[in-house]
Amino acid sequence: MTDADPPSSLPRLLPDEIHRAVGPGTALLRLETTGARQSLLDGAWWPRSRDVERELPPLITALTEHLGPVTRVGLDASAWNGIPTRLVVDDRVVHLDSFSVGDDTVLITRGDNDHFSLMVVPPAATPEAARTAMARAVHADNATQAAGILLAELPRPPVP
Repeated sequence: MTDADPPSSLPRLLPDEIHRAVGPGTALLRLETTGARQSLLDGAWWPRSRDVERELPPLITALTEHLGPVTRVGLDASAWNGIPTRLVVDDRVVHLDSFSVGDDTVLITRGDNDHFSLMVVPPAATPEAARTAMARAVHADNATQAAGILLAELPRPPVP
């Protein structure tokens, strides 16, 4: 690509193979591909652990590529292992807020007041369940909240 070439406006989707062998620190992210943003969710993220300092930087880097600079991230404190008040990612400070958003959702702020809501697939999900849940979350007419998608898509533990 030369400087004169316009950047590609095509969405970058993850190939199925990437879900098979991915370790912590790799962002597995899908974003809704329409600009309308009429769905309840703007995307889905599958962290591979509950370590904020390991999982968030690749997510923020990927989001910055697609959305522009991320200024804040809101996480449920009960779902993560120690949330610092800020992280420096790609030489930019990103503020972290911890509150009860639900462990199935992360809130992303771009600029001063532009919010994105991402479904968080549990790290222990199987690749097939994660892929299905992520695809459903980014569907343009999705009207189901993250918890409903995850309950429908992820296998339930056996009843004793």
